[in-house]
Amino acid sequence: MCKKERRIAEAGERGLRVYVREIVTGLAVMLSAMPATPAAARALDVHLEGDPAGPAPARVSGGLLLIGGGDHSADAMRWFIAKAGHGHIVILRASQHGEASTEFVREIGGVLSAETFVTHARSASRDKHLLEALRKADGVFIAGGDQARYLRRWRGTPIAEALDAHVRAGKPLAGTSAGLAILGEYVYGAMDGQSLTSAQGLAEPYGKGTTIETGFLHLDLLKGVIPDSHFTQRGRLGRLFAFLAKAQASRPASAPPLIGIGIDEGVALAVEPDGTGRVYPAAPGTGVSIAFGAGIRRSKVPGPLVAARVQVKVAGPQSVVHLPSGEVDNPLSRQDYSAGGGTITPLP
Repeated sequence: MCKKERRIAEAGERGLRVYVREIVTGLAVMLSAMPATPAAARALDVHLEGDPAGPAPARVSGGLLLIGGGDHSADAMRWFIAKAGHGHIVILRASQHGEASTEFVREIGGVLSAETFVTHARSASRDKHLLEALRKADGVFIAGGDQARYLRRWRGTPIAEALDAHVRAGKPLAGTSAGLAILGEYVYGAMDGQSLTSAQGLAEPYGKGTTIETGFLHLDLLKGVIPDSHFTQRGRLGRLFAFLAKAQASRPASAPPLIGIGIDEGVALAVEPDGTGRVYPAAPGTGVSIAFGAGIRRSKVPGPLVAARVQVKVAGPQSVVHLPSGEVDNPLSRQDYSAGGGTITPLP
């Protein structure tokens, strides 16, 4: 190649390098200007407070803490933390609302660590770090939010298996609001994106809006149980009757009746491994309502709920609740109701 040809070739190479450099620089500027990946686009968010290393300083023992939503009872939370041996807590969520890890470590106190996992996709249920944390957890707390997300993202996954294994291993499990709703053998899933009212449930208990689900967790103490939260504050007794009607209609005639457990806001039911539970109330008169499905016939007839007599017992701080039977020693009150025409009526 002559000198002139070499100069032309070298000039072309320099031009190509400049061109490529300009493209790379332009792409870098574009990428830097793009917003950060939103949480919804990630499968999992994690937040840790405290030191996750080391054994629990006290003995870990089993139990269920069933919370009706709203503010947490300080005494009930201390019961749960003591059950977890003051060790390591895992908090599960499917939406981000504050940092529960910070609350456990800095506000409630008495734990070595608290780690929150927020699952944004079903694929997060296979995350190795999450599953290892669940395996090692001394206590697991399922936060409030949307129970439909929990069911869609966790049912039939390693997360559900890990929760069952956690309870079988004699470790405590807690749930509040939506986290309470998913603990029963039967679950109001709110799968249509709506929150059923008592009026709607009583008017059409077997309709599509009464989305009763099962097959998520398998907890012996909540076998045959449908939980509900924010109970008295949101007038949910009628819809609990509807839940019982819809769930029982799908069971064999020989199956025992179900019970519904409605827990008021701020109230917690702390259940020991032997099934005895005590109520931590939020205020005088608040408590845990037990509705017995024996008074609700097994039917799928369209139209309003019809029931001659449904027994409801309310447990207060001096009561003892026995699960899974639902029997209550020293109830705060006892009342029977009839249902018909889309309403419920107290009976003498």
